[in-house]
Amino acid sequence: MPGGKRGLVAPQNTFLENIVRRSSESSFLLGNAQIVDWPVVYSNDGFCKLSGYHRADVMQKSSTCSFMYGELTDKKTIEKVRQTFDNYESNCFEVLLYKKNRTPVWFYMQIAPIRNEHEKVVLFLCTFKDITLFKQPIEDDSTKGWTKFARLTRALTNSRSVLQQLTPMNKTEVVHKHSRLAEVLQLGSDILPQYKQEAPKTPPHIILHYCAFKTTWDWVILILTFYTAIMVPYNVSFKTKQNNIAWLVLDSVVDVIFLVDIVLNFHTTFVGPGGEVISDPKLIRMNYLKTWFVIDLLSCLPYDIINAFENVDEGISSLFSSLKVVRLLRLGRVARKLDHYLEYGAAVLVLLVCVFGLVAHWLACIWYSIGDYEVIDEVTNTIQIDSWLYQLALSIGTPYRYNTSAGIWEGGPSKDSLYVSSLYFTMTSLTTIGFGNIAPTTDVEKMFSVAMMMVGSLLYATIFGNVTTIFQQMYANTNRYHEMLNNVRDFLKLYQVPKGLSERVMDYIVSTWSMSKGIDTEKVLSICPKDMRADICVHLNRKVFNEHPAFRLASDGCLRALAVEFQTIHCAPGDLIYHAGESVDALCFVVSGSLEVIQDDEVVAILDHFP
Repeated sequence: MPGGKRGLVAPQNTFLENIVRRSSESSFLLGNAQIVDWPVVYSNDGFCKLSGYHRADVMQKSSTCSFMYGELTDKKTIEKVRQTFDNYESNCFEVLLYKKNRTPVWFYMQIAPIRNEHEKVVLFLCTFKDITLFKQPIEDDSTKGWTKFARLTRALTNSRSVLQQLTPMNKTEVVHKHSRLAEVLQLGSDILPQYKQEAPKTPPHIILHYCAFKTTWDWVILILTFYTAIMVPYNVSFKTKQNNIAWLVLDSVVDVIFLVDIVLNFHTTFVGPGGEVISDPKLIRMNYLKTWFVIDLLSCLPYDIINAFENVDEGISSLFSSLKVVRLLRLGRVARKLDHYLEYGAAVLVLLVCVFGLVAHWLACIWYSIGDYEVIDEVTNTIQIDSWLYQLALSIGTPYRYNTSAGIWEGGPSKDSLYVSSLYFTMTSLTTIGFGNIAPTTDVEKMFSVAMMMVGSLLYATIFGNVTTIFQQMYANTNRYHEMLNNVRDFLKLYQVPKGLSERVMDYIVSTWSMSKGIDTEKVLSICPKDMRADICVHLNRKVFNEHPAFRLASDGCLRALAVEFQTIHCAPGDLIYHAGESVDALCFVVSGSLEVIQDDEVVAILDHFP
């Protein structure tokens, strides 16, 4: 599809990163060789420190460093530098330039053109070395009284590394070779490839957060998180040791999957505060350690395996059962993932219903825990006949009884019956129905019921009060369509438009709406930036560009400029596009259908769409 290229593309990431990270002692500029006056497109920190200019001050200035010229800068050297850029040559100079504070400094300047894979010069690399010490040895407090030769010797000794770097380039060498350019930058030849557009690379053990595997894995984690949110409160409230091997194995597999998720999070990219994708392994680990690592680790400890042993002390078992509630903190991931789907009305409706059911489940577990705590008075070892559990046991025919030989209370409803009854009570309370067949009797039960009614009223108003709004959003386009039709009918009736013309107007509106689905294309395009808008317009008009012979030799820039000016017009059968004698101010292409050329009520030609 045309429009894939750009006029200005970011350089390949590995090239610039290697320059920045591995040439901290170098000072260099990168200039665009394709634009007049060769503007600077990149300046490293070394050059900024050397010249005193900020990077923002240097950008778009000439790569010849004309902004650093002064009254003592040699005119002949300036002309030689200019000729080097004009002829796309490599050269080196000793030139006197001025810092931002107008301090004169001698620089050893090397210029090297960089070619792409098509042997075309696309960049200029300009490196700089401070050689002021060699031109004019400086006298300080430690060298007072020294001769000029002694000061020069000391300067050369202290700057031996600089002296080794001042190896002039041979002009006859091929400047785009890796080894020569790497020597200029003091980099290895394996680091600096030829300049060409290249996709960003990530380390082999790093997973992109937007890849298909990570998306699938996130959905698996979300499903298991909902499983955890349901089973953990149930196991804690009903004190299940999970002697069932199948459930124990299933929970252990879930824990292992979450442990694997921790390992994957240490190798998954994330979006930084500036919107950039962070793929540095060290930064990824530090970010995860600071955010979700502790919570994820605590939620993955094998509490179920410890509770499965029969000889575990009851107090320790209760402690580990309570610690399993930490796993509910995994729900934070659900909120992060489902945030992307809040724009869909159906998804929001399903989400609200699931939240309502999950809250009812949690409250049911708490309601049972209160009844289980109060049904038997451990101090007097007597049954509390006011407890809702005792009343439920009597109503369903499974009363509590005291085993004198074992010294414990037995009987009572089964755990399945207790959970269903608890969920029934919380559902009726949250929906403000409340049949009263299960009612709080003790003070603690009444206090919990009051709190649950307050939560239920807010939850009920939030969830079910928004159902009408959600359905209105789902049918917003349909309502807008009918409102538009009613306005058009009222207009035609008010101004007594002839029947034939009225039918043409209605047919046009109905057919246009069926093609555009009520979407305002111009409004959508106005939101996008200029470059993106051109890409979308090229895609929308791709049939014209790809199939019409007038555009076969057009450049990408030409197609992009034309695409934003195109407008798609729908004409109903029988519509006149141009009348005889009208001025033509637009060029039209028939994309679909056909047009008839009529003269004296006779069809003299038919214009069909291009094949």
